Amino acid sequence: MSRIRFTRRLPVAVTAAGLALAVAACGGESSTSAAGANPAAADELKPNADLSQQTLQVTVWEGYIPEELPQMVKTKLKVKDMKVALHDTNETAMTKLTAPGDSGIDVAFVSGQYAQALNEMGLLEPIHPELIPNLANLYPEATQLSYDKGNRYSVPYTWGTTGICYRTDLVKAPPTSWNDILKPPAWADKKVTMMTTERWLALPALKALGYSVNTDKDDEIAKAKELLTAQKPHLLTYDDTTFGDRLKSGESVMAEAWDGWCPTTEKKGNIAFKVPKEGSDLWVDTMVIMKSSKNKEAAHALINYILDPEIHSWAAENINYKVPNKAAMDRVQIAKGSLLGVKPADLLDGESIIDLGAASTKYSRLSEEVTAG
Repeated sequence: MSRIRFTRRLPVAVTAAGLALAVAACGGESSTSAAGANPAAADELKPNADLSQQTLQVTVWEGYIPEELPQMVKTKLKVKDMKVALHDTNETAMTKLTAPGDSGIDVAFVSGQYAQALNEMGLLEPIHPELIPNLANLYPEATQLSYDKGNRYSVPYTWGTTGICYRTDLVKAPPTSWNDILKPPAWADKKVTMMTTERWLALPALKALGYSVNTDKDDEIAKAKELLTAQKPHLLTYDDTTFGDRLKSGESVMAEAWDGWCPTTEKKGNIAFKVPKEGSDLWVDTMVIMKSSKNKEAAHALINYILDPEIHSWAAENINYKVPNKAAMDRVQIAKGSLLGVKPADLLDGESIIDLGAASTKYSRLSEEVTAG
């Protein structure tokens, strides 16, 4: 499988805090629960609309869809044109999508908590299931995501979890707990890496302490900060993108990692991935349709096309992330050591990260203070 590097979750600055401000600027309220979200009223769409009169503008991470997809869509769906704008982070996309005026974007790829925030701002068109028959290809578990139960305003594209990626030949004992990297043993001192992206920096400490990854309680966040601050002198470095390379070279022996980026399929077979006993998250990247889109029928047709098993399986085969599409995953040849075979039910054991609105600034502050200097 090819491995494409892209900064799908790296913060430009303080991203979640910006979301809270954007919600306020739009006159809305951000909630800490997806259950309270009120999607905007759906437009009346035409199932048999002439797509040749519609164009598509999509914003997505680099390397996250096939390069030839625009031409495939124009040929298959007969849309007039499809253009792709790239964003390097969720935050870059949010700046584009929440700016005053029409962004011109029809379909956006953003992570689940950001889809939730956009919906709470009234910026998303509710999903019209009758225009996306390939929704039937999704696993039943894909309709139970806490930020958007029932896929009312978003359609999941990829999903996975976070855990400990490690060198089986360089650890004296396989890690089983988040404390194995938060309080590394002497043989792993300065040979551990952690991620700095706000919510994922906090995740190991919160889970080790028995707290929710979505907590907004000051005392719990403060205790997590204490644990992360005490860990810092024992780290090799903070690394969100090249931790796999450090493991392969032997520079590090354990790393906090997203499952898809843990190089468990390396020929040497000496790298493994473990979800600690205290539990972890369930992250989801989604496709959403902007309320401002003037091409909503084409937007639905695009999502339906992406959910075709032949198209959707590309993501699993090329970026090594699981897709919540049973028909697509059935097409994928899973290599030895690959994490693509993890069952959806096991993924749902993870806690979905949701938008925390104004409370997100607490995680921004934690990240800044822990990693400073």
